[in-house]
Amino acid sequence: MTNVLSTPRTFGTPLSSTAIKVMLLGSGELGKEVIIALQRLGVEVIAVDRYPNAPGHPVAHRSHVIDMSDGVALAALIELEKPDLIVPEIEAIATDTLAALEAAGQIICIPTARAAQLTMNREGIRRLAAEELGVATSPYRFASSLQELQLACQEIGFPCVVKPVMSSSGKGQSKLDSAADVETAWAYAASGSRVDTGRVIVEGFIDFDYEITLLTVRAIGASGQVETQFCEPIGHLQVQGDYVESWQPARMAPLALERSREIARKVTDDLGGLGLFGVELFVKDDMVWFSEVSPRPHDTGMVTMASQVQSEFELHAKAILGLPVNVALRSPGASAVIYGQLEAKGIAFEGVADALRVPGSDLRLFGKPESFARRRMGVALASADDIDTARQRAVLAASKVQPVEKT
Repeated sequence: MTNVLSTPRTFGTPLSSTAIKVMLLGSGELGKEVIIALQRLGVEVIAVDRYPNAPGHPVAHRSHVIDMSDGVALAALIELEKPDLIVPEIEAIATDTLAALEAAGQIICIPTARAAQLTMNREGIRRLAAEELGVATSPYRFASSLQELQLACQEIGFPCVVKPVMSSSGKGQSKLDSAADVETAWAYAASGSRVDTGRVIVEGFIDFDYEITLLTVRAIGASGQVETQFCEPIGHLQVQGDYVESWQPARMAPLALERSREIARKVTDDLGGLGLFGVELFVKDDMVWFSEVSPRPHDTGMVTMASQVQSEFELHAKAILGLPVNVALRSPGASAVIYGQLEAKGIAFEGVADALRVPGSDLRLFGKPESFARRRMGVALASADDIDTARQRAVLAASKVQPVEKT
């Protein structure tokens, strides 16, 4: 199989011998939008997830349900489908299997199998950034038992933050104010991990002013070489480690923005490959610290569906196919999360029309088959002439959408 970086691509017809076949490993709300973007380019898409009727399943050409952390099952599915590109969209994947298949020349993984390995595990990406690349991060320790966690927290000091080394969207994350919180944090981390490795990271608490996501795109430029481009910074508000609002552009001092781009470029250059990366950073005055990176569209980046000429999903789809990208801002925009609020299957939503009457607003309801109180079931989007108005509109639109249980 030839490398995507060096091969001019012809775009064929889905379900024929000319098709470009892309397999998404993870087909939630972010994967769904990537699938739609790929479909618009005539790509044949195979959507994979761990549960049936995931949001991306109905919009793909084919779908499969497997445990993606099972290397044998994953390899068997790849052999069955023989995709041209494999696009990981979640963390809980047998990345060792992807790395072995990539090393054998049997697959092309986006952006690379190594990047998927490093970023699905907070230990891998933190050690790369801090110890190999010399990027500023919060102080940290790792722990594999309650006793190790107690010692690590003493060494880091309080307050501190404990996270599973493998989780997403704030799951299993705790802020600890004293030693009395350690045992609860250890149990919560185990419950929130995508794959329970029994290992956590302890991070020293940084007194930052705000945090941003810097969407960073590695795409083929006019010269035929990989070029790095940056979207405008995205600000976001988190509750219990999970994003509830985001807005673009975030207000930043020029030096802080320059330093953010330097860090994002250094990290993504090392990870390599093509595609969009969501780089999370802490900022205080002109100081910037690296937090995490996802080698795929980022949940806070859903705002780009309202704010950018090309959304983060279009950027990812075009970049991985070797096509030109446009990271330009179209309008200030914002997003606000719509939670399930209910523990039920097949819920309904009231107030959709009222939400869409909010000026400059739009909605995405994800179509997840089962709702939980804190499960993200949709997002309200809004644009305006300024960020404050866009945020107000997004929050208002989201508040009008009410999940209801149909009996």
